[in-house]
Order: sequence, then C-alpha cells, then structure tokens
Amino acid sequence: MSIEAFILRNALRNKRRAALSVLSVAVSLFLFVTLLVALREITVPIEDVGSSLRVAVRNKVSIATPLPARQRAVLERIPGVAAVTPFSYFGGLYRNEKFTTFAQFAVDPVAFTNVFLDANLPAEQLSAWIRDRASCIVGVDTMQRYGLKLGDPMKLAGTFWACDLDLKIAGVFEGTLDDRSVYFHQKYLDEALNSSVVGTWWVRAESIEQAPEVIDRINRAFANTAAEVRAETERAFQLSFVSMWGNIKILVSSICTVVVFTLLLVSVSTMSMAVRERFRELAVLKALGFQRRDLFGFILAESFGLAMAGALFGAGGAWLFFHTVDIQALSNGIFISFDVTPRILGQAVLVAAALGIVSSLPPSVSVARTSVVDGLKTLD
Repeated sequence: MSIEAFILRNALRNKRRAALSVLSVAVSLFLFVTLLVALREITVPIEDVGSSLRVAVRNKVSIATPLPARQRAVLERIPGVAAVTPFSYFGGLYRNEKFTTFAQFAVDPVAFTNVFLDANLPAEQLSAWIRDRASCIVGVDTMQRYGLKLGDPMKLAGTFWACDLDLKIAGVFEGTLDDRSVYFHQKYLDEALNSSVVGTWWVRAESIEQAPEVIDRINRAFANTAAEVRAETERAFQLSFVSMWGNIKILVSSICTVVVFTLLLVSVSTMSMAVRERFRELAVLKALGFQRRDLFGFILAESFGLAMAGALFGAGGAWLFFHTVDIQALSNGIFISFDVTPRILGQAVLVAAALGIVSSLPPSVSVARTSVVDGLKTLD
C-alpha cells in the first residue's frame, strides 16, 4: 500500500465523521464567503465610466433637508459645469407594497440625459418623456419584474413627500449600474407639492481634471447663505450612505471571526478523536521505524485534505451558486450584484489551509509525547 492510499484510507475510515467534517467546513466557508461578498457590495460602491465626472450637491445640514430651486441658475454659471439636474428622491410605494425595491427620482428630463450619459434611452421615448410632464421612464429590470410595458400607468403612494403620483410609462432605459429606478419630471412633483424644492443637485463636470475645482467652486458659491451646500464626488456621496449603517465592517468581521474560531474548535476536536482511535496503529508505526515527522506528516495530510475538500465544496459552491442565481430576486432587490471575487476565494482557501494545519497540531503533539509502550496499551 502506498503512503497516499494509507492516508486516504485513514481519512475515510469513519466515512460518516469524514463527511460531517467536510460538510462543517463547507457550510462555514460558504457563510464566510457570503458575508465577505455582502460586506464588499455594501461598502464598495459600484462605479461606471461617467461617475468620475459626476458631482452630488446636497444640503450641508442634512441630506434630508431640501434645497431651493433658485440654486440651479447659480450652479449653471459656475466654470467647469457642463450640466445640472435636480435629483429629488420620492420614496413612494408601488402596488400597495410594504417595501418597494426600486427608487424614484424627480429630475429634469433634458439635463438628466446630459448628466447620466450611461443611460440608454431610445430617442423617440426620450422625446415622449420630455413632452408629457406626467410621464416617467423605468429601468428595464423593473419593467421585467412587474411585467410592465410602454404606456402602462404607474401609481406611487407618497411616504417621504405628502402627495401621490399618477404617472405613465413613456420610456425604458438600460445600461446603467442599477436598471431598476424610475425617473419623472421635477415640475410634476413641484405641482403636486405646490412648492419648488429640490432634494439634491447632480452636476457633470466638463472633465475629470476640472472635477475637484468644480466641487470647491460650488461649496464657495453657497457659503454663508441660507442654504449652504456640500458638494462631493459620486463615490463620496455613496459612501456617506454606507456610514449610516454604522460600523458594519466591524460587525461582519466579528461574525466571520466567530465562524472561523468555532470551526477551528470543531476541527481540532474531530482530528483529536480520529487520531486517538488509532494510537495503537501509530505506536506500531513508531516501532517499525517511522519518525515523529513522518507521523506528523500523515496527520497533517489527513487534516489538510479534509479542510481543502471542505473549501472546494464551500467556497467553490458559493462561487457557483452566486454566479447562477438571480441575486436581485433572491435578496428582494437589496443587492444588484453579488460578485465572488478571486480575492475573496483566496481568503477562504487560506482560512481552510490554516484550519487544516492548526487542527493537526494538538493530535500530533499528543502522538509525539506518547511512547511506543503506552501507545500499544491503548485500546482501539
């Protein structure tokens, strides 16, 4: 019998225990990978080509505090500004849902397409949207999810604003990083509220080089006014929402640590039990001339093999699962994508490798300290 076959036979001696060991590693690493991917999706905002040119302008006091519509004229005169659109979050509920997964924003239709250049909207649909103040455009993902078509009504019950919207779908856009949102006329919202306020302004700079200067000019333009603003890059604006979750990175990292530590205790216990049952066999191997390092190699290979098998099923299964499942439907629209990156897979494999090495140390030390005579006295 070869050494490889000997190690494999020992690892599979108790097939139920071996299967449960591999399964515990697999489930734990699946959870580990899921948590890391979720943390990445929450804390690392997705970006497109035009995001480096876009600047978000919000009230300096709070993002929930609206801005006066008269600021637009000032923004459009600032050097380096190519386009400006209001961007007011509506937050309505659709079809009596308790939680609607797609966001709705009031914008200027003409300026919107100049600020968000990545939105693909047919020219005839854009013209229809511009002409009809009570119309809207809807992302292709939302259209498919609800089975909507052009011309269908879209009624939104107001929650954040004290009004309801009765819209008609004039166009379908795609190509953005989030093809779920709904956009309608800012003037329609003004009429419904009988006032003219804006949630935020979105600005497109003429070039990447001018973006930092545009941010500084905007902040200075409204300094010491009744509605001071805070201009920031799109990425900084997105990260400000992440900060509202509190220190979620510490929370997720703590859960991952607990998962790994618990798995380590289980693996050490399992390997110690498996080796203790074979003390007489290991004592015989010592008597035949095998050195301590040889016995340690056998135990390490067995432990490492079981851990890596668990990594294959756990981390590999996570990669396969999240690459085939519709994560938007599974998460009810919370996550747009759920990309298991090579770096996260590498972390899972490293955890499994460390687990295999560490869990082999206690039984190896026990075997090393046990003499041949004491080992032969041990009952199987």
